[in-house]
Amino acid sequence: MSDPRRPDDDDPSRMTRREFNELALAAGVAVAIGPAVATAQAATVEKDVEVKTPDGTCDAVLVRPDGEGRWPGVILFPDAFGLRPTMRAMARRLAADGYVVLAINPFYRATRAPGTGPDFNFADPAARAKLDALRAVLTNDAVARDAHAFVTYLDAQPFVNTSAPVGAFGYCMGGLMTLQAAAGEPSRIGAGASFHGGGLVTDKPGSPHLLVPKMKGRYLIAIAASDDAQQPDAKTKLREAFASAKLPATVEVYEGTQHGWCVPDMPKRDGKPIYDEAEAERAWKALTALFGAALAQAARRWPGASA
Repeated sequence: MSDPRRPDDDDPSRMTRREFNELALAAGVAVAIGPAVATAQAATVEKDVEVKTPDGTCDAVLVRPDGEGRWPGVILFPDAFGLRPTMRAMARRLAADGYVVLAINPFYRATRAPGTGPDFNFADPAARAKLDALRAVLTNDAVARDAHAFVTYLDAQPFVNTSAPVGAFGYCMGGLMTLQAAAGEPSRIGAGASFHGGGLVTDKPGSPHLLVPKMKGRYLIAIAASDDAQQPDAKTKLREAFASAKLPATVEVYEGTQHGWCVPDMPKRDGKPIYDEAEAERAWKALTALFGAALAQAARRWPGASA
């Protein structure tokens, strides 16, 4: 997409190419998600923030309901395309339901958001090598450190209800990070949701499903049918892990879906859309039901709640 006007520093009404592209992409996301996005944007307050962590400074966006009040905090872990307008729109939508959402840049150790972006070419070996390098540092310990910093940041905000547990949710690699964060910060994270999460069950000692005994609260694991076809035993191992830990969890395969089906700006695969609006809406309802029960209604029952 080209910018129809050349930016002019003397004319504040003119947009830079980056601003134009971001606005255009945001508009496309709003159309894809539907009227809920426009409503959420009008009912929320959004601010770009920086969160200090043991490993550096994470750029992020903080979105909360507009008005006076205190609401449960939630961390949003983006997919491999990073923190971009689509993820901001999702943060606004959830915030409009009564949550303070911190959507983070998972690649902050190496680059500012988005880091990759929806134009990332997975078929390009050089691009894949770059992504692999960005993800290599996201170990269980590293994400646990990040989770502590994110929770601490949320708890310091005057509009966050620290009597409620914190929630976490993510997409693709963000689903994996959700489990890593929940295991690393169990005293505050009391609910988590993974949507088409990648690498949740591996044969390595640090596999995310082996972290389940460290968690508290309740969980939602929404699996793409295409992922289930490639690894049909993953859902069973996840169910067994949560059952053994005596944690309530819904582990469900969303039939007919492709990896990435929840995210509106996912590129097409073989000329066909990956985003599935009907199934994405069903997944979103499952997310809000989870957080409604585990966060909004559980404030006084949470063992880690502050006085």
